[in-house]
Amino acid sequence: MFSFLRADKSSMVAAADALPGRDTPLMITGHHTVLKSSMKAPFPDGSETIVLGLGCFWGAERRLWQHDGVITTSVGYAGGYTKNPTYEEVCGGRTGHTEVVQVTFDPTKTTLAAVLKTFFEAHDPTQGMRQQNDVGTQYRSSIYWTYATQEPVVREVSAAYAAALKASGQDDITTELKSLDDVGGYFFAEEYHQQYLDKNPDGYCGLKGTGIACPVFQG
Repeated sequence: MFSFLRADKSSMVAAADALPGRDTPLMITGHHTVLKSSMKAPFPDGSETIVLGLGCFWGAERRLWQHDGVITTSVGYAGGYTKNPTYEEVCGGRTGHTEVVQVTFDPTKTTLAAVLKTFFEAHDPTQGMRQQNDVGTQYRSSIYWTYATQEPVVREVSAAYAAALKASGQDDITTELKSLDDVGGYFFAEEYHQQYLDKNPDGYCGLKGTGIACPVFQG
């Protein structure tokens, strides 16, 4: 019998101590209530997908579905060890996952760099295993690219924002930069989390940026 909870949720669980998970994915309808698009692959030809962690995924998803050129978004879990985790398991700190938003966008209408600008400005990427009052590994800042060609853009924009923060006297960024394949992929969160703030307009949103602008890139 596994316990979901760890005493210290602000440090990463070891792989050997993570919950085992399950082979069956959590079931969702796949219908985006705001964008009226499909949250599930296959996505439109020519589109790009990136997976971003910026704290509690309720407010994070809303900020990203509002970005011009975004085709669809969904919320889920990535960066950990447990296969197809539940929200309760992730909150317990024994899966290693962070709450993320999967963003699919049209590169003829926006750029990856522009999406990353929105990402960085929407939260504080210097806080480590927390975001404002939300504490735990599930709230860490992260960027998981889905294509090798995205990595140089991710690293360039991240370095530029780190420099902008440093010039303003802020701490170093702690954003995790990895390939989605290297962290075990993306797992959909439960249906009630999808577009949560559309379904619950007065729901919780803890997003708060640093107030420092991210340099604009065209790449």
